[in-house]
Amino acid sequence: MLNKISAYIKKHNLLCPDDTVIVGLSGGADSVVLLHILAQLGYSCIAAHCNFHLRGDESLQDEVFAQQTAASLQIPFYKKDFDTIGFANQKHISVEMAARELRYEWFEELRIIYHAQAVAVAHHQGDSVETVLLNLIRGTGIRGLTGICPKRDSLIRPLLETTRQEIVDWLHQQNLTYRTDSSNLSDDHTRNFIRLHILPMMESLNPSVREAITRAAGHLADIETIYTDYIEKARSRLIDEQQRINIFGLIQSVAPQTVLYELLKPFGFTRLVSESVYNSLAGKPGKVFYAPTSNYQIVRDRDFLLLTTKQQREKTVYSINADDSIEIPIRLRTKKVEKTFNFRIEKSKTVASFDFDKLTFPLTLRTWRKGDWFVPFGMKGRKKLSDYFSDHKFDRNRKDQTWLICSGLDIIWIVGERPDGRYKIDKLTKNILIVRFFV
Repeated sequence: MLNKISAYIKKHNLLCPDDTVIVGLSGGADSVVLLHILAQLGYSCIAAHCNFHLRGDESLQDEVFAQQTAASLQIPFYKKDFDTIGFANQKHISVEMAARELRYEWFEELRIIYHAQAVAVAHHQGDSVETVLLNLIRGTGIRGLTGICPKRDSLIRPLLETTRQEIVDWLHQQNLTYRTDSSNLSDDHTRNFIRLHILPMMESLNPSVREAITRAAGHLADIETIYTDYIEKARSRLIDEQQRINIFGLIQSVAPQTVLYELLKPFGFTRLVSESVYNSLAGKPGKVFYAPTSNYQIVRDRDFLLLTTKQQREKTVYSINADDSIEIPIRLRTKKVEKTFNFRIEKSKTVASFDFDKLTFPLTLRTWRKGDWFVPFGMKGRKKLSDYFSDHKFDRNRKDQTWLICSGLDIIWIVGERPDGRYKIDKLTKNILIVRFFV
């Protein structure tokens, strides 16, 4: 066991001999083995125990046991109490996720304080197999099927090639005791259900299924390395300094839809939105897509996908001239005509007609800003755009996608909605500007 774990540490370059390592010590079998073996291998350890106060007296007994275990090895011991449920409620996350965040944040704090090279936790082969199955059930991508990695930043997992049975057998050989977390015996949580029910059923078909899944995860990890390398090369090839994605180059890529998703994912775009962006490539320019989890958005141009933030979009002002045609950020056509006796105003939300000689050119196209107002056609008084949006039940996305055409400082048209009455056609009008919006 010692030789196996020592070889694994060297193989993955997890620890240097003379540096300090923070060891997560829950008191369970896995963490007890991890602390004992790292100590026996000569590493300078600091034991760190988290009391999440989720199991009453049992949590307190775990804390006492962990402290006694560290003392028996003459290893420094630190513990921290957490209001896990309160933190979970505050963050609107599950208790399990809250415990994870609290644990790793504190471990990293300890690592920095004591200048430790790494934080060691006791995930073993079974944990990695469960993670693969859990992610498969959730429908994650290739990354989720590679299992738990040996090292991520300063976090290391020296027991990943060790089975649970090997851990228990070694403890018995060494006459060492450990604590059993009673919550692990419940199948209320998905991971526990996998451990207690799904894996045993799979083992009835293949007794070596854990090893088979581990091998498959290893192969997928190699494939994921190749995949990541290709994506990074595609990123440098397709995205320029102005954060524009070359559409032609993207389409020429292997699996372009997947490449696009990987390019957009760091900016907060989901796979569903990415698919919508990809499907728009065969359509007309001008469509805007928003990232659900960030402030980024994509505008479909003729040759590029333009990646911007909402703030950048708000600051951008586009010029419009008479007899003009624009595609970005929306499709508009303008045309100057003389007023004739048989001229009829087209009654459509996508077309607006104005007294040409009342306008100041070039017109400008922009998004709305706080304090904007206009005089709605058919009304005498002015109205704040925020009130107009509220009256017409605009949600946030609809407001963000609304554009305004302005003459000087005046808003003359909420595009696709309502024009301003001050620039309407009247008896004195000689020339007319027709603006057509293509949805």
